[in-house]
Amino acid sequence: MKKKTGGLEAKRRKYGFYFTLPWLIGIVIFFLTPLTQSIIYSFSKVKLTVTGLESNFSGFKNFSTLLLKDALFTENFKNGFLSFLYSFPLIMILSLILGILLNQKFKGRMFFRAVYFLPVIIASGVIIEMIFMTRTGDIASTGTDESVRDGMISVSSIIGWFGLPTNISDYINSVVSKIMDLVWNCGIQIVLWIAGLQAIPDSLYEVSKVEGATKWEEFWFITFPMLSRITILVAIFTAVEQITAKTDPVIKQSIVFSQAQKYGEASAMLWMYFIAVGLFVGLLLMIFVRICAKKWE
Repeated sequence: MKKKTGGLEAKRRKYGFYFTLPWLIGIVIFFLTPLTQSIIYSFSKVKLTVTGLESNFSGFKNFSTLLLKDALFTENFKNGFLSFLYSFPLIMILSLILGILLNQKFKGRMFFRAVYFLPVIIASGVIIEMIFMTRTGDIASTGTDESVRDGMISVSSIIGWFGLPTNISDYINSVVSKIMDLVWNCGIQIVLWIAGLQAIPDSLYEVSKVEGATKWEEFWFITFPMLSRITILVAIFTAVEQITAKTDPVIKQSIVFSQAQKYGEASAMLWMYFIAVGLFVGLLLMIFVRICAKKWE
């Protein structure tokens, strides 16, 4: 007698595959194919011909040229990576704080959630360039903070009043001037944190109140451990968002190279930047999983 195969679970898997098939096809066509081409271009001398792009394998020549001969790339790489090291942890912490505050029960909660998510909607189109258009250029060349705070307050004069050294004064001024940019880039992260916070059972907090736990203890022993998976998701999203921003100096230079038809150098440049940031974020996530996530589980 032939044994029956399948059942309800098999049908669910089959239907699930059918529903995800368009997405898988899109991944192959619009993500994996360009990704593979960019890897090939980074090791090739690419030139535009009548029949299209023609690539000739050149080994590590593009990488060595950028690292040893292009001083502008090394400077942009350093500035971009340092900016990432500064903004990445601050966006993570700031978005978590705002997510916790916006998850509280108070009147007008939905309004303030919409306000903090509004920059994501505005920045996704040409509206932002119309809002921050200046005499010298658009937001890509001016910066959100500089255009907003000009003429409102002089951070340099306030810091100079304390008589601090110039290098410390410049650093504090750069940090303060980027606060608005950080808030501007917290929209999606806040939504992710709120989604994670709402998934935490209320019974855990009720038990902690009975046991006499403080709010600080609730955060470190309940809230943050329960957000371990969301933390990894937010970290990856923030890293990708930061290194692909149009204001990043490496991205700017790669766009210039692409416009000058230096496709091989542009690909090599982006891959070096991606690997450096990827290794840093991967190291942080590995430490987080090994030390924190395993302990909480």
